[in-house]
Amino acid sequence: MAAALLVTLYEYSPLFSIAVVFVCFLVTCSLVLGWFGLGVPVILRNSEETESSTRVLKKQMRQVKNPFGLEIPHPAAASVTKGVTLTPDCLEDCILTCYWGCSVPKLHEALQKHVYCFRIKTPQALEDALYSDYLHRQQYSIKKNDKEEKYCQLPEDAQVVGFGPVPRSRYPLVALLTLAEEEDREIYDIVAMVAVIHVPDESYRLSCRILYQYLLLAQGQYHDLKQLFMSANTTAPSPSATSPGETNTDRTLLEKAGLAEDEPEPHEETSKDCVVCQNGTVNWVLLPCRHACLCDGCVKYFQQCPMCRQFVQESFPLCSKKEQEEAESPRI
Repeated sequence: MAAALLVTLYEYSPLFSIAVVFVCFLVTCSLVLGWFGLGVPVILRNSEETESSTRVLKKQMRQVKNPFGLEIPHPAAASVTKGVTLTPDCLEDCILTCYWGCSVPKLHEALQKHVYCFRIKTPQALEDALYSDYLHRQQYSIKKNDKEEKYCQLPEDAQVVGFGPVPRSRYPLVALLTLAEEEDREIYDIVAMVAVIHVPDESYRLSCRILYQYLLLAQGQYHDLKQLFMSANTTAPSPSATSPGETNTDRTLLEKAGLAEDEPEPHEETSKDCVVCQNGTVNWVLLPCRHACLCDGCVKYFQQCPMCRQFVQESFPLCSKKEQEEAESPRI
C-alpha cells in the first residue's frame, strides 16, 4: 500500500523524488558527522552557550624535583677569549663539567643515546657518547647549596677566538651537571642537566645566554626546558641595562642563527590576577604559545590564547586545586 502510494506520488510529482533524495542526503551526512565526532565550528558568544563546546585537551602533569640549577651572573662580561662565569645552585653534591667547542651533531646523538642505548648519569658517559669531540674540558666539584661562582675559560694555547659563521658545527660551551653520589641518582628522577650556552666571539657579539636546557631522566627520556611567558609579577628591565638598539641587534643575530624564540607580549599586568576576569589567580599554561594567563574559571571558555590569539592545542595547570587550597588557607 505504501509502495503504491509512493509510486503514485512520484508519477504525478517529480519534485517529490528530489525532496526525498535531498532529505536522505541530509540524514546520511548528519549520521556520518555524528559517528566520527565531527562538530560544526561556532562563534563564541557567552559562557553559558560555549562552556560545553570548547574541547581543549588538558595534559596530565607529573611533578618531579629538579636538583640542578645554573645561572650566568655576568653575561655582559663573558666572551670566548675572556671566559664565562657560571653559578650552579644544586640540592645535592654535584659535578659541573664544561665542554668548550662541543660538536653539535655529536651532542644531539648523545641525547638520543640516552634514550635508546645507555643512560648519561656521569660526565664519562657523556664523553663516551660524544667520542670526545670537543676542544677543551673543565670540571668542578659543587657542594650542596653552594652558590659560589665558577670561572670557565679556554686555555691560552688553544688559540680559539671564534667558532665561525652560522650554521656552526660546534657549540661554544656546553655545561653538564650530574649528581656526585650514586645513592642520589636512585632518589631523583632527573639525573643530569645539559645546558647549551652561547658565548660572544668575533663573529657574533650578542650577549652570553643559555640557548637550550635539557633535563635527562633516569627512565631514559630527556625534556627540553623552556621558559613560560607569565602575564604578571614581571619587573620591567631598567633602560640602563639594555638599550633598544642592542636588543634589536641581538634579536636579529639570533634569528640569523635560527635560535630566536617567539617574543612574549609586553607585560602590562602587575598582579597575579587572570587577564580575563581580573579576579582569579593565574594557574593555567596554554600550549604551544606557553602563555600563563588564565585562572581555573576562565580556561574552559577559550580555544584561543587571549594574549596572542594562537589556537590552544593543550593546557596544563601550574598547581592542583588541593595545592591552591593549602596555599590560600590561613596558617596557624
